[in-house]
Amino acid sequence: MQMGSILEEYILDTIRKGQRDDGRSFNAYRDISIKSSPLQNTEGSADVLIGNTRVLAGIKIALDEPMSDKPEDGNIITSAELLPIASEKFEPGPPTPEAIELARVIDRGIRAANMIDTKSLFIEKGKVWSVFIDIYVLNYDGNMFDAGTIAAASALFSTRLPKLEGEDVIREGNLERLKPSNLVTSCTFGKIADKILLDMTAPEEMFSKARLTIANDENVVRAMQKGLGGSFSTSELDQMIDLSFEKGKEVRNIIKKATGE
Repeated sequence: MQMGSILEEYILDTIRKGQRDDGRSFNAYRDISIKSSPLQNTEGSADVLIGNTRVLAGIKIALDEPMSDKPEDGNIITSAELLPIASEKFEPGPPTPEAIELARVIDRGIRAANMIDTKSLFIEKGKVWSVFIDIYVLNYDGNMFDAGTIAAASALFSTRLPKLEGEDVIREGNLERLKPSNLVTSCTFGKIADKILLDMTAPEEMFSKARLTIANDENVVRAMQKGLGGSFSTSELDQMIDLSFEKGKEVRNIIKKATGE
């Protein structure tokens, strides 16, 4: 308890002085790196590092039935797993509220930006492709939301679409790419000591009073997710939206370079 109080005092005092423990400005990301297609037994994958936070995304595509209210659309199913190796605060078992929120935030940005044209996943009456986006947090040092979105988006750009020959699903050979129709990224901000910080580390997240994730593409805010109990003013919201477009462009360029787009 005493160590927690000392850490909190240190973090808050550093931020009040206009500084961060790792020397970044409040508006800066940590280094971002992307390894495209690291997994062999998936249709697409990406391994992403933001600082020390590491997230792996894998894409599987399966033959499926359409939803009853969208008979000519394929399906998107996003899940997230917070692996115990990532942090001592993660435990094995069913999905936690944090894992469910992470999956929903990533899924919402991808859907709202129409990154996957679900109608292109239609095969014939009663048959569609379902795209499963599986997110695994391998190491946690804050900001799983942006790392997860980058990993999912990068993995989708490396994805190959299986072929259906009779009743057989063909996953090898000359396969077409999925061809996402858009590229969405997210920027996650936190409020600490009345300061707005982009890309919080794990210690910063411990003492954040409010959190906001903004998903956008080149021109449009596609989704927002507010977290924690604090609030943001209108001017702070405007500031974060403007910065999300600036930083989103930088992140999209990193994704395009890593995936060959």
